[in-house]
Amino acid sequence: MIGLLGSNGYVGTTFRLLFDRLQIPWMPVPRSELYDARRLAAAFKHADVSCVINCAGFTGKPNVDACELQKTECLLGNGVLPGIIREVCEALDIPWGHVSTGCIFTGRRGDGHGFTEADPPNFSFRQDNCSFYSGAKALGEEVLVGAKRCYVWRLRIPLENTSSPRNYLQKLLSYDTLLEAENSLSQLQEFVQACYDSFRLEIPYGTYNVTNPGSVWTSDVVELIKKSGVSQKNFKYFHDESQFMQLAAKTPRSNCVLDSSKAIDAGLTLSPVIEAIEKMLGSWKG
Repeated sequence: MIGLLGSNGYVGTTFRLLFDRLQIPWMPVPRSELYDARRLAAAFKHADVSCVINCAGFTGKPNVDACELQKTECLLGNGVLPGIIREVCEALDIPWGHVSTGCIFTGRRGDGHGFTEADPPNFSFRQDNCSFYSGAKALGEEVLVGAKRCYVWRLRIPLENTSSPRNYLQKLLSYDTLLEAENSLSQLQEFVQACYDSFRLEIPYGTYNVTNPGSVWTSDVVELIKKSGVSQKNFKYFHDESQFMQLAAKTPRSNCVLDSSKAIDAGLTLSPVIEAIEKMLGSWKG
């Protein structure tokens, strides 16, 4: 039995669909029990949970700007909750995984390569350069340093073939004006499968950048959208990030490139990012 926290969220729903398709038993954990270690432990014991996946967190709606006004909820969901789950899982000796984010980084490494799991976050409260969301998520990883039998999976800008407002492709189609930026991406179904495969393949515990190999600029994705025929919209761009911050955002955004070679070398299947985008556009259900 898999304990699934945040099962009604965007990522959690994709886990549910995978488990149902594979006929893998799972149990949801009510939000009322998430922050009570005793009740959480009792729920895991009662259901004889063999592993736990944490998709719960606080992203804000419609976007991370909302976290600036809901800092208590953001800090609890992203910074405090991982520590509670760690306490329970280690007390019960249950392996578990935590869905983190690549949004704790900005740019590329100084040598021009993508950030690896060995690199410290550079978009966090410690640098005083981040959104409250990214800062809280970085704290969530800090409380898991040295955690036993724990995976930390970094998701980076999810994309799929549906019209969900959380889908990167749908965002590009919906926004009036786009910011030209380079990023790593995570095809959502591949991400979820890779997280499950972490347990199935018994890869070493630790942190993994679960992103599709490679990176793309916003304009690269726009050209793929046009080439696919999904849209021939006349896409417009901000002049630069300063104009974007002035006209469209209330808090800094992370745009970054992550190195996913550790995940690939461990045996997790992640297709090249261009291939993943083309596949999603080729099966578009928007």
